Amino acid sequence: MKTQTQKVSMAEKIGYSLGDGSANLIFQMMMMFQLFFYTDVFGIKATAAGMILLVARIFDAFVDPVVGILSDRTNTRWGKYRPWLLWTAIPFAVFFILAFTTPDLSERGKIIYAGITYTLLMSIYSFNNTPYASLGGVMTSDIKERTSISSIRFVTATIATFVVQGLTLPLVSKFGQGNDQRGWFLTITLFAIIGVVLLVITFFSAKERITPPVGQKTSVKQDFKDIVSSRPWKAMFILTLFLFTTLAMWGSSMSYYFNYFVDKTALFDFLQNFGLVRIEGETYGMWHTFLDAFGLIAQPDHSNVFAVGFSLFNMIGQIITLAGVILLSGFLANIFGKRNVFLICLALTAFFTALFFVVDSTNISTIFIINCLKSLAYAPTIPLLWAMMGDVADHSEWVNHRRATGFVFAGVVFALKAGLGIGGAICGAIVDSFGFVSNTVQTENAILGIRLTSSVIPAITFFVGVIALFFYPISKKLNEHIQDDLAKRRLENN
Repeated sequence: MKTQTQKVSMAEKIGYSLGDGSANLIFQMMMMFQLFFYTDVFGIKATAAGMILLVARIFDAFVDPVVGILSDRTNTRWGKYRPWLLWTAIPFAVFFILAFTTPDLSERGKIIYAGITYTLLMSIYSFNNTPYASLGGVMTSDIKERTSISSIRFVTATIATFVVQGLTLPLVSKFGQGNDQRGWFLTITLFAIIGVVLLVITFFSAKERITPPVGQKTSVKQDFKDIVSSRPWKAMFILTLFLFTTLAMWGSSMSYYFNYFVDKTALFDFLQNFGLVRIEGETYGMWHTFLDAFGLIAQPDHSNVFAVGFSLFNMIGQIITLAGVILLSGFLANIFGKRNVFLICLALTAFFTALFFVVDSTNISTIFIINCLKSLAYAPTIPLLWAMMGDVADHSEWVNHRRATGFVFAGVVFALKAGLGIGGAICGAIVDSFGFVSNTVQTENAILGIRLTSSVIPAITFFVGVIALFFYPISKKLNEHIQDDLAKRRLENN
């Protein structure tokens, strides 16, 4: 393998990005619908569901450093990180399906089943996604190419997010025909098959170009010492922990927000403005028939207005996010630096998130407008997190003359998993403490709990991430200096 700076072809960038498309079919499902699935379909209480998410994700978070250690020490003709994508593809799909299957068990049996299958899913996610993220850090040492790889990667991730957030509930309704358990099983099976295909393509597409310094000795103790003494890594750890705590909390709560707080009649009228409703006695064209095939047309009895309305809300948000990733992320980062762009955009995201609390349940237009503003503000940050982690791995090599890309990324994935668990648990605990009972008309107090977890509380945790960024020291100037120094070292070692 060559170690000097190299350009990466567009075909390779796209091929690599498909791996994140696969991961997001699962990740978005866990973040947006897992808690809702457990309470409203699987049939367990919100507090129990939240504890399953917390315990499983924190347990699994400790798997990530192990995966980082193993992948850093993997040596095959395909490289260190690529083989893991192929090895984990089928188990990933199997555990995904099992986690959304509803067996005929007692409530206690369901809790045990959910805990086991969800822990298995999160563990195989670690064995797949930690090497995948690490692979992005060794495809090139060029900082602009690295940002480009991350941007294209998250274009694909955003498309997958669009599919999951926009089509899941309509497909469940369409496949299930009144049987939600069957609908969820068939929908997840479809996504799982697609995910396997995408991972195989990624395996054959991406290449590893950066290797550890010649003569580097492997030492888990030294790897750990290097990252815990790294100020950039600690800042990114805290940022990631609170960022994904927030995303899990907000993502979980918005299902409840739309299902129990948003006025269904007002939402139906809003959908009618987009031609997304069926009116008795009227005939429709091909486009309307196409949308109806995916369950994206609200029925006159309002039976699926939540599914259609929430899907439209998510799809519009993801379209704007996609545009923001493509048009703004790399452009702004190249001018102002990754840290500064992340800091400002995350602060704006927190502000717009808080605004969901003040909107009336019948003011559907304003709810959608706030989501558009929030999505646009957040979009530039999406590729930057993982691009910045590649910079952290470079900084560690620059300071310590050692490289452990997998271990560096594993620490951040640890924070990501812990954040997902904490966010889901917070959402479940809060809505339950305010008196939430699934599949019933909620009390005013229960609605207040749902509104708080959809707005004010996630806005606060977003701001903790903003604070963490003030302690991240890798500026655009320092980043360029590090790249120059490392390029010289690698040329000397060739």
